[in-house]
Amino acid sequence: MISAASRPYIDASVPVLREHGLTITTLFYKNMLGEHPELTRLFNMGNQARGAQQQSLASAVFAYAANIGTPEALGPVVKRIVHKHVSVGIRAEHYPIVGRHLLGTIAATLGEAATKPLIDAWAEAYNSLANLLISAEAEMYSTAGVEPGETRPMRVTEVKRESDNVLSIRFVPLDAKPLPPFQAGQYVSVAVDLPGGRHQLRQYSLSDAAGKDSLRISVKREDAQDTTPAGEVSNWIHANVQVGSVLQVTHPFGEFTPDTESDAPILLLSAGVGITPMVSALNRIALVNPQRQVIFAHAARDARHHALQSDVAAAQAVMPNLHVATFYEELHDEAGVLAGRMDVARLPSWDREAADVWICGPLKFMQAQWLALLDAGVPPARLHREVFGPELLDHLL
Repeated sequence: MISAASRPYIDASVPVLREHGLTITTLFYKNMLGEHPELTRLFNMGNQARGAQQQSLASAVFAYAANIGTPEALGPVVKRIVHKHVSVGIRAEHYPIVGRHLLGTIAATLGEAATKPLIDAWAEAYNSLANLLISAEAEMYSTAGVEPGETRPMRVTEVKRESDNVLSIRFVPLDAKPLPPFQAGQYVSVAVDLPGGRHQLRQYSLSDAAGKDSLRISVKREDAQDTTPAGEVSNWIHANVQVGSVLQVTHPFGEFTPDTESDAPILLLSAGVGITPMVSALNRIALVNPQRQVIFAHAARDARHHALQSDVAAAQAVMPNLHVATFYEELHDEAGVLAGRMDVARLPSWDREAADVWICGPLKFMQAQWLALLDAGVPPARLHREVFGPELLDHLL
């Protein structure tokens, strides 16, 4: 936390950051990456090109200012940020670089309004947050038994087309040593070397159950749309990865982890490639508790864009209490499929008080389901969603 003397300056910053936050963070990234181009390997440069990363940092700065006196509100956000940072190898020595450029761009943007007491207050606040993150990240690295930025070579044993734009890639450690443990819902970072000597990391959810002899990710090819560029890493993976390829992969991280070991009923709701962590959870439940009451609902554009259908069918064969609901926006006489977008009212009935609901997919999908579930009487504490980006903070803004 920060001192009583600094708190009024932080509180006064809230409206200023609301007005200038995106300008500040856009200049911040330009200056920092211009001086330290080696850090581009830690950032999603596709998100940089779209402005999403700048918006994410602006949201984080504003949310921190708006909630600095309510650590219980910031706690879950900090936890997710720590997992994300550890997955890309953020080190303690990166924080002074970030702090210097962030404070510098605040001062440059606000001009005369950036008084010395205001900048000093933000320096204190930044250092407090940085120390919190550094400590939590060090503990997570130690628990995982890895060094920051450490990757492990994995040999690809299977490449399977799941839909028009999703490939599943299965791999095993090149050194034949045991696989890392993980929980359903967690992700790994995959490091690739792109043309021009550029090195990039991307996070992909593990899409099969823990306890098997290999790991699997399912990668959606991100095509260019309007002003949004194509996903460099996803397109590279689709074009280049084949059986026998070697990928550099991090230890699994992530805190979106449905409870797969419980006997309580559970709902797994997804859309698009958000199905990947849900199938990981479903496959784990099928292994350890196939009698469990599960509602598995998925929304896709159409059958051609519906990935991992064979996994769901295999789970249905061994789980008598699994209820599957599938929604297609474009329906072409497929049996057992509901037309249109996912509608909570059309799901099988369940005990609102007893079941946790886990949601993963595009932001608008998750927002719509969240509101519909609240309207249906589901307690907020029973709702969980997988997000990272500007939307991570929308409940704080």
